[in-house]
Amino acid sequence: MIHNHDLLFAEVGKKRRLHIYLPDDYYENNQPYPVMYFFDGQNLFFDQAATYGKSWGLSEFMQSFSKPMIIVGLECGHEGNERLSEYCPYDVTSPYFGHFTGIGQQTMEWLVQKVKPFIDTTYTTYPFREATGIAGSSMGGLMALYAAGAYNHIFSKAACVSSAIQLCLPQITDDLARSAIDSNTRIFLSWGTEESPKDADDIWQTSTAKANKQVAAYFSDRQAAAYLYCQEGGQHREADWEKQVPLFMDFLWLH
Repeated sequence: MIHNHDLLFAEVGKKRRLHIYLPDDYYENNQPYPVMYFFDGQNLFFDQAATYGKSWGLSEFMQSFSKPMIIVGLECGHEGNERLSEYCPYDVTSPYFGHFTGIGQQTMEWLVQKVKPFIDTTYTTYPFREATGIAGSSMGGLMALYAAGAYNHIFSKAACVSSAIQLCLPQITDDLARSAIDSNTRIFLSWGTEESPKDADDIWQTSTAKANKQVAAYFSDRQAAAYLYCQEGGQHREADWEKQVPLFMDFLWLH
């Protein structure tokens, strides 16, 4: 079942919607559940609610996934550059996007200080690090990566799907180098061959692949588990990201 709740994001003075998936027997079981947070929550469950008309089909996937949990999808603003700003931890000047001010750090503070406490007090959860994950795609993937470093004491698992890490690679790697990353961390990093610059014959030597491998090393060097996945034929779209859901959910939660 899906519940919606609008929660004030004080940094922008507006409410942001939470799309909350509960296991079908949630109200009968009276047992605590792990929680996984996703960015771009409107794209998780229903095609009709998704930004581009295609969801990740997460509700259907969770019906058969062997580890029941609560899924919390955070929706960002959709006006102008709101998504770019809310989902980037840094100020960025890009040839494609121009200059914009990132408030992703404030977004994460809101998630940790307001959203997570709301979820943990409203629903029956395991609030501990070991039972808390985070995920996203594109800019949301960048945010999941940032969270896995800066908030590693909160999130033990992260799925960073087609992450926009090259938008701010020097900044994110500087932060990861300073982060206290626990060895009990699992991180999934992916990209698609059709969304990456074809700047090398070997798909594992493209600039996108190298950026993801560079990021993964900050985790594996601390004995954390990093899974690098290159999706053959993968494009920058929900239909291809949906196909990766079983991969990252299995890696993050069942191993």
